[in-house]
Amino acid sequence: MPQSQPETIEPSPHPRTVLVLGATGYIGGRLVPRLLQAGHRVRVAVRSPHKLEQVPWADDVDIHRVDLDDGDGLVEAATGADVIHHLVHSMGSGRNFEEKEAATARRVAEAAEAAGVRRIVYLGGLHPDKANLSMHMRSRAQVGRILIDSPVPAVAFQAGIIIGSGSASFEMVRHLALTLRLMPAPRWVTNHVEPLAVRDVLYYLLQAVDIDSDVNRAFDIGSHDVLRYAEIMKRFAAIAGLKPRHVLTLPLPAPTLSGIWVGLVTPLPFTLTLPLVQSLQEDAVTKDRDVDAVISPPPDGLLDFEQSVRLALLREAEGAVDTNWDADAGELAQAAKPLPSDPEWAGERVFTDDRTLHFPELTPERIWPVIESIGGRNGWYSWPLAWKVRGVWDKIVGGAGLNRGRRLPDRLRVGDPVDWWRVEELEPEHRLLLRAEMRVSGSAWLEFTTTDAGRGCEFRQRAIFIPKGVRGRVYWAFVSPFHRFIFPAMAKNIARAAKKSHLDRRRELDR
Repeated sequence: MPQSQPETIEPSPHPRTVLVLGATGYIGGRLVPRLLQAGHRVRVAVRSPHKLEQVPWADDVDIHRVDLDDGDGLVEAATGADVIHHLVHSMGSGRNFEEKEAATARRVAEAAEAAGVRRIVYLGGLHPDKANLSMHMRSRAQVGRILIDSPVPAVAFQAGIIIGSGSASFEMVRHLALTLRLMPAPRWVTNHVEPLAVRDVLYYLLQAVDIDSDVNRAFDIGSHDVLRYAEIMKRFAAIAGLKPRHVLTLPLPAPTLSGIWVGLVTPLPFTLTLPLVQSLQEDAVTKDRDVDAVISPPPDGLLDFEQSVRLALLREAEGAVDTNWDADAGELAQAAKPLPSDPEWAGERVFTDDRTLHFPELTPERIWPVIESIGGRNGWYSWPLAWKVRGVWDKIVGGAGLNRGRRLPDRLRVGDPVDWWRVEELEPEHRLLLRAEMRVSGSAWLEFTTTDAGRGCEFRQRAIFIPKGVRGRVYWAFVSPFHRFIFPAMAKNIARAAKKSHLDRRRELDR
């Protein structure tokens, strides 16, 4: 099993200026900090710079506003750059999709030539040489050829399933395995694929900055661990500690139908599942190891499928509870770790009920005592009967119930029980995070935060639920209608109690 150790990036012997196209995407967002750590000067070209506001490396790069649809600003961004990483992949569709992708590739190549760039690096997909490829795989191959045929030397890497939290293909496998114990699937699940850890994909992209300028070709990259798609789903379940998963192979290709089915079963949008499933119709296995003659494998070797999955799951387990939904701006992000820029469907499925209210007549100091005294005899400030019924049910099924109460009536410490919750994090006068210990198919938290808003206090209340399998999703669907009444009332009643407590203290002082 991979050990939890920081990734070490060796300094480049020849620091260069690198322009990254697609820095807000899955691969680009993870590549930029590695380029910086290797000592390169990094520029990023994005259509909407505001998307980089939360990333920890935003202040360390030069940000250029570029529209690849017409090339506006591209030559300016590329001028003075030694290398361009072209990591923009559209998952669109329509008649003109391939033409648009090809036109973008030509603009990149023309801008690179005009700006005197010495190399272009591209990441495409593994595919057979002789096959009726899907539209998206055909487009990836065409983009690679356009860049290689351009006057600027190019390296076009071709990878299969990328294993890491946030990778679309990995997230599809994850959510299918988490949701279904029996998975009916078309015959493409018998195709072969050679997965590659996101850590190793980034290694090749980083090393490509320093290869000889006369190298101009495509390279297959893979882990040497060849599996069938059905095996991948079964093995993921075993590695994640789930009960055995079974894949029922149907004698139908049905890429569109299965893409719709995957979109219904998982949180991935249809605009992603349809082209993704269509691209799985062919084997995705490396044909050679020519890349080894140009870029040596990672010093500690390529990760196999099991190591890659364990590393991805380990990085998530190490993070704070809110890693999946808030920015972690503290350190250089690691490859398998979720990033703030990852899409909502990355990582485990997370359901939230999020309420933010502004109270102009309160301060964090005034509202905090009410928050810290929640539960036990003080109750939960909304629908007491509903809380009691839920507590009784939890007790019946073997949970803690409500009668566990609290240790102290008005103060909390990390680790203290609060009815069926336990204090997981506590920042006095700012944040309280409670983790549920009730019997439920999933993991749940309740979070309260207070922030000084200058004039008054901003109060935020979040219920967070990560379901386990279908039962967890059904549970959330059942309770979420009640949340519409319980949680708004809770927030308002907490504020009302804080105001009353403050007025009572003032009356006492006036006597």
